[in-house]
Amino acid sequence: MNISAIGESRIDMATHPPRSAPGLHGHPFNGNLVRASVSEAVGTFVLVFTIVCTAIAATLARQLVGAPYGPLAVPAAAGLALAVIVATLGHVSGAHVNPAVTVALAANRRFPIAYVPAYVAAQLVGAIAAALAAWVLFGARARSVAHLAAPLPAAGVNTWRVFGAEMIVTFILVLAIVSVATDARVPSAVAASTIGAALAIAILVAAPVSGAGINPASVLGTEIVSGVFTDWWIYIVAPLLGATLAATVYEKFLRIGSSPEMVPSRGDAYAE
Repeated sequence: MNISAIGESRIDMATHPPRSAPGLHGHPFNGNLVRASVSEAVGTFVLVFTIVCTAIAATLARQLVGAPYGPLAVPAAAGLALAVIVATLGHVSGAHVNPAVTVALAANRRFPIAYVPAYVAAQLVGAIAAALAAWVLFGARARSVAHLAAPLPAAGVNTWRVFGAEMIVTFILVLAIVSVATDARVPSAVAASTIGAALAIAILVAAPVSGAGINPASVLGTEIVSGVFTDWWIYIVAPLLGATLAATVYEKFLRIGSSPEMVPSRGDAYAE
């Protein structure tokens, strides 16, 4: 979920990790892979920790000042956290911080396949560490009552509606990521804020239906630590499908498009 230079002629935030250091012969399993993977683990930790802590505080009615957190707290915290991560770590690893993003980019040849296992493993480690840290910070009720913010379907919502919600909102998020991160026509300055906003929108839409998993690493991390595995497969398969579909649509169809803006002819210009 990454969000720094943008474009094919620059270091591409969500597509190509920095080149290998001299003397390593470009082999993917080298020091750069380790550094990029650590960046993914750290970035995922920050994102998941922010979301989980905010959700726990809202569930347990822990307040900073005044009233406890309202329904906008989690999407706002998630969007801001992701924007910070993209701006901070995008140039190191691409700041995917979401296996769905990594797999979708690799499937469309926008990310080296050799890096995928290490990235996914790092993202899962970061998510588990974040869930554990939140448990320690907020105490036993964070796990027993708030379930460490592991996503759950809303009451009365069936499996396929949850699947649809997760797939659609991940499509929205990854479409934004692929557009601003891999297309040289998009100003690099908008990357972090755009991707953060896309995550906030995704959570606002999906939370009332599916609990807004969106990120398989985040879901598995919180479920493993909390011991709650309700419909776990949906929160893995649906985001992977939605992300891959979004990346494919942009890569195969939208990338070659251009805005049909009206340009005045020479005669029109003189007439003015």
